[in-house]
Order: sequence, then structure tokens, then C-alpha cells
Amino acid sequence: MNNDPRSHGLWEITAPAAPVTSELDRDLQADVVILGAGFTGCSAALHLAQRGVRAIVLEKNEIGFGGSGRNVGLVNAGMWVMPDELLRVLGAQYGERLLTQLGEAPSVVFDLIDRFAIECEATRTGTLHCAVGRRGFEEIRERARQWQARGADVVLLSSKDVELLVGTRRYEGALLDRRAGTIQPLAFVRGVAKAAIELGASVFTRSAALRREDASGRWKISTTRGSVTADSVLLATDAYSADIGAAIQNEQVRLPYFQMATAPLSEGARRTILPERQGAWDTKQILSSFRLDRSGRLIFGSVGALRGSGAQIHRDWSRRELLRLFPQLGEVPIEHEWFGMIGMTSDALPRLHIHDRQVFSISGYNGRGIGPGTVMGRNLARLALGEVAIHDLPLPVTDLSPARLRTIKEAFYEVGAQLAHFAGARV
Repeated sequence: MNNDPRSHGLWEITAPAAPVTSELDRDLQADVVILGAGFTGCSAALHLAQRGVRAIVLEKNEIGFGGSGRNVGLVNAGMWVMPDELLRVLGAQYGERLLTQLGEAPSVVFDLIDRFAIECEATRTGTLHCAVGRRGFEEIRERARQWQARGADVVLLSSKDVELLVGTRRYEGALLDRRAGTIQPLAFVRGVAKAAIELGASVFTRSAALRREDASGRWKISTTRGSVTADSVLLATDAYSADIGAAIQNEQVRLPYFQMATAPLSEGARRTILPERQGAWDTKQILSSFRLDRSGRLIFGSVGALRGSGAQIHRDWSRRELLRLFPQLGEVPIEHEWFGMIGMTSDALPRLHIHDRQVFSISGYNGRGIGPGTVMGRNLARLALGEVAIHDLPLPVTDLSPARLRTIKEAFYEVGAQLAHFAGARV
């Protein structure tokens, strides 16, 4: 997108075409106006359109331009925060609601894929959280205990099991979450947008929301060439927020994350590396993720930005690390590379905000955008419809609060990842 092959990489090349959209160039009326055409915004539009509500989405760039189109594509249940910690932070009432909704999130995603025949390489064979060393194994064992106590379909695997399912001897064990799976994320968000449009929603791209004004009890959202006047406004721009939603981005520390995609693997390599097509990631602080796409490309990612000196450092590290994990690969060429930003909140949990009368946002998915974003889009739609009250949602309302030392932390993460990868996987 924007003539930048490092923005969406493989996903843009292999995703079905986006639905035809245009720039907003006139003044329109709607029931609900949604800012941002990512997982949350498109999910909200679809759920509103299913109820016959006139919904209009305004997107500054293109559908899936932000984190949704750059995502690894792991459809996970829950957040990074362990269940017991989530309950401690949010309290029993909100915590139990959030755990229930996020535990069911993969089903919501895959149900939409089935119902609307979304072509997005959906595979529901689970995900693998792989343990690095004994400390990593203790972490996943505790995570398994907490989820199993809530009846979740998760299994703690031994190192021998992991060798069969992943194709490497480098992990002490893994947590297999059978609720989860993988998708092609840009294809999914385009498919959700297409379904919403077919049901009556409108999506305008290249249409940044610049101003919000009170219009006789309704809200007028203005772009460069047009406007939408609606009863409710849903801000779904998350870590790529600007203009009207800039304060949402400012309360998050943005963490860069890159991905590399190899050429399609040989049949022999495919038989040993992720033969059941689970998506995987490890327990390192500077974590790595890996998965296969439909064509057998190995997609490998980690923390870091592919710009400046970081581009070559992360590229070289990826090659070394891939061979360390999977020596059976040999010298496989890397054909695509891209990166984006993950918005991190101070407690690694999402935020629900009321910005004004009938102006709401949910943001801060901390690298878990697919399931939570889809479910929270549905929640925002129900809130705008009046089907639920604000206190019925699985998050408490909080005030917008700028992240402390945000710029310094972001620079630290980017430089720190470069230093770690410069030295990493050399033996």
C-alpha cells in the first residue's frame, strides 16, 4: 500500500482484492459513523448492517492499512495477561466478562468466515506457545493451569510433542490452544468489509476524519471533501490513530514488529515444519513468531522495525535464527518482508473510553488484534444500538491518559531490538 512493499508484504500480494471504495466527496447522513477500517471498525459496521442500521466507515488510508493488515494472523483466545492477573486488574465482574468474550473470540472470527464465505486461508488447528528453557516452561505450565481451570481446550505438550508439531528440538514444551487458529489477516478484514458493504454499510477510503462538531444534537464528522452527520461515533483507529483520535494513540507505546516470508518450502520441509499448520510463538521477552501460509511459505517475525540500520540487522538475524530452529531448511530465500506497529497499554489490557455524548472507542489490543478486535467491534455496535449499556461491556470506562515517556520507550524498543538481534543466534 502507498507503493511501499514493506508495509503489508506478502499479505497484500496474496489477499483477494479489496471491495471497491472511493473518497468521501459529499455530505451524508447516517445512524452511526465509524472511524477506521480495521478489525474493530469493519466488525462494528458488519454487525450494524446486519441489523439494518445505516453505518458509514471513514478510513484515512485503505481497508486494513493499520495493524489489521500487518498482523501475524494468529487467531488467539485471551490476551497476553494470564487469566488470574486479568481478574486481579479488572476485578471479578469485568474480568470474568472479558475472559468469557475473549475465550470465545476465535469462534466469533471463524463463524464470520464461514457465514460470509470469506476467503482468508482460515486454518483452525490451534496455536502453539513454545517454551524457551525451564523458565519458559514454567510460564506456559501456569498459563495452562489457569485456562484449564476455566474449562478451556488447552493442552500442555512435552518437548517430544513439540518436536513433532513444530519441527525443532529447541523448545522445552508448548501450550496448544485448540480454540485458536490462523488466517490471512488482510484478506479477513477485506472480507468483513465486503460483507458489511453488501448488507448496506458504506466504506470511504482516503477520507481522514479531520473535525467533529455538534450538529443540533448529532455529530458532524468532516473530511477534506465531505462530511457524515450521525447520532453515534465509534473510534476504531487504535495504534494508527490521528486527527480526531490522536489521543488514543498517545496513550499507547508503539512496539515495532516485522515479518519475513520465505519462498514456498519443499515437500520434505513441509512434512516436518508445522505439519498441522498451527501458528506459533515463543516465550522470549523479544519474542519470535512463525507460521505457514497456504502455499507453504514460512512466515517468521519478531520485534523490530525494517528501516535504517534495522532492516539489514533483522534480516540477517532472521536467516540465522531460522537455521538454528530449523536446520532442515537449508538456504531458503526470503521473498517478502514487512513491518507495522503494535499499540501497548500500561497493563497490557484494552481500553474503553467515552469521548463525548455517544462517542466511544475501544483500543489497545497489545498484539492480539484479530479476536479481540472483532469481538470489541461487535460490542461497540451493540452499544451504539442501545442493546447494551456501557456498564454491561467487559471493560470499565477509563479516562484517556497519555503514556509516560512514550517517545523514549518507543525509541528504546526499536534500538533494543536491533542490539539484541545483532548479537542473537550467532551460535
